[in-house]
Amino acid sequence: MIILFLAVLILAAVFTGFLLLKKNYEKTDYYAQTKNSYISMILDKGRRGEFYTYKNLKALKGYKRFLFNLYLPKENGETTEVDVVLLHESGIYVLESKNYSGWIFGTESEQYWTQTLKAENGRTQKNRFFNPIIQNKVHLKWLQRFLADKTLPFYSYIVFSERCTLKDIRLTGKEHYVIKRYDILDAVRQNAAKAGKKLSKERIDAIYKKLYPLTQADTAKKMAHIENVRSKQQKAGLERKNEKFVKRATGK
Repeated sequence: MIILFLAVLILAAVFTGFLLLKKNYEKTDYYAQTKNSYISMILDKGRRGEFYTYKNLKALKGYKRFLFNLYLPKENGETTEVDVVLLHESGIYVLESKNYSGWIFGTESEQYWTQTLKAENGRTQKNRFFNPIIQNKVHLKWLQRFLADKTLPFYSYIVFSERCTLKDIRLTGKEHYVIKRYDILDAVRQNAAKAGKKLSKERIDAIYKKLYPLTQADTAKKMAHIENVRSKQQKAGLERKNEKFVKRATGK
């Protein structure tokens, strides 16, 4: 009887903790904008990576606003999706979230990077994924074109999970940053201190107002984006399971 009573207490505590986490999550900008449920965020590694990137950056001082999952229009009628955009006094931060584990290898110029994992049989498993720097260059291109303002300062950040090791990442320029998620706040703080105040509160709000509708894509637009991405991946000969290759119907 005592064991049963203790088990009930433990389950009650776990459930209460879950409800508290869920309640706090539903107060965030991420939930307000994406409407992704707490359960779906926890179970989907892509969404989880986006949320934790946002969560780590919430402590950044200065006026700021966040945007998630922007479906930017391209001139050929397709869209490109940006994971997270931070509008801050120091500029516009375009963040590509990679919620990977294992060892990560890649250079700035090569088309594909490599994820190395230890398989159950003790051997290593290697997966290729599209170079996230090139991916974010595409995001920057269409975001800059959509905003049509050459005076805006942009910064590109590739944010990897704490579960991975950036084993050999070779960058030739200084336009892009490749970091672990727990370093993102310090990295942005340093950049903000160096850049200084570039955008006023009013300008940030105006940019937010212009970009916000792109975060509210309907299911048809999301499905069209998913099919287009899948088609390109199949042509490239990549396994869809390697990254965000199996796209969620109401996500990316």
